[in-house]
Amino acid sequence: MFKKLLSYIIPITVHKQKSSINKSIDVVMRGGRLVLDTPNTNYSYGSLQRILRLGLRKIGFSGVQKMQNILVLGLAGGSVVKTLVDEIGYKKKITAVDIDTEIVNVAKTYFNLDRINNLEIIIDDAQQFVQKTKSKYDLIIIDIFQDDMMPEFLFSQKFINQALSLLTSNGKILFNTMKNNKKQAERNADFIEFCQQTNFVKVISNVEGSNELIIISKEEK
Repeated sequence: MFKKLLSYIIPITVHKQKSSINKSIDVVMRGGRLVLDTPNTNYSYGSLQRILRLGLRKIGFSGVQKMQNILVLGLAGGSVVKTLVDEIGYKKKITAVDIDTEIVNVAKTYFNLDRINNLEIIIDDAQQFVQKTKSKYDLIIIDIFQDDMMPEFLFSQKFINQALSLLTSNGKILFNTMKNNKKQAERNADFIEFCQQTNFVKVISNVEGSNELIIISKEEK
């Protein structure tokens, strides 16, 4: 109880470990609740949860509730899964893919993801997973970072076309990106322009500072 009260004044590190993918994983008590951080950014249950919650709200909570199959690429601590299950009341299947075994173990230990019955966790590279899965999804949430950096493959035409091919007829992609400099802004602009050629795209900029949400709807114009 003392630590919880103290965390309203200063962050308290509860667990810290090395990760082959994210260098370091920190479970921190901040403001009376646990969050998951890497050296340079919040990974789950802080600003990241607010960012993805906003994206889901823009899609529409009631619409999300009716979906049958959701894919999360980039699980981390699983805050978006908690938003889906606890806040939206989503009861259908969630498949979450993450390449980092260490971070998944931390998520299970400190954030009880293994207690969510409709969640299947797969340890795999997202780039490879989208190439081999045979399933179709109503919503794909892409939230892949290595600390505060985003792998370049996420913005490739090949990857996004493959992800789009996994959507149901009216499916959507919610893509969380970071835009901190001119190069990243140009990268996002080129990606959005490509997606707009055949899909409806909604962009929400300046979310929690430097994040930009891109919502891609698989619909014929």
